[in-house]
Amino acid sequence: MGSVPLTSNEMAEVWRGLSTSALVERAQSGDSRAFEALYRRLVGRIYALCLRMARDAQRAEELTQDVFVRAWERLGTFRGESKFTTWLHRLAVNVVLQAGRTKGRRESREELVEDPGEYLGRVKAEFPGTKLDIERAIASLPDGARTVVILRDIYGYKYDEIAEMQGVALGTVKAQIHRARKMIREKLDS
Repeated sequence: MGSVPLTSNEMAEVWRGLSTSALVERAQSGDSRAFEALYRRLVGRIYALCLRMARDAQRAEELTQDVFVRAWERLGTFRGESKFTTWLHRLAVNVVLQAGRTKGRRESREELVEDPGEYLGRVKAEFPGTKLDIERAIASLPDGARTVVILRDIYGYKYDEIAEMQGVALGTVKAQIHRARKMIREKLDS
């Protein structure tokens, strides 16, 4: 007698027990179920990043899907020189930045959201009540300034990494971050 196939719940449990690197190896060999497990494990993190950068829930959902489609297409290029989550995070940043460049060519707009904490939850503040003010100040920045501040001060990217992602000179990034921080201080002081 042959073995009984596992149910989808049992398979999900098997996938949960595997490390991310094991799932990546299986996905690279063409196992779409392993990639689905990676998706389920990492989609929340990627969506949060897209939401922080895009400031629009529907757009963030679209961008998140784009990130995972591109990840599947480019999975063979992942060589394991960094953690997979780092590779995927960089891919997501690049997808969002590219989408922003395309959108920026078509239109330019500023928009405040009702709950900036929804996408800037990692902003740290020393005093109660200040966190929301900082989040609102960051949310009100122009797109370019907001992007560099999020990449530097929330995600911890180095200046040269941001310059490479943005396709601009290192001095430009430093100036943008300096100007963005100044704008944040001015908004907090007013």
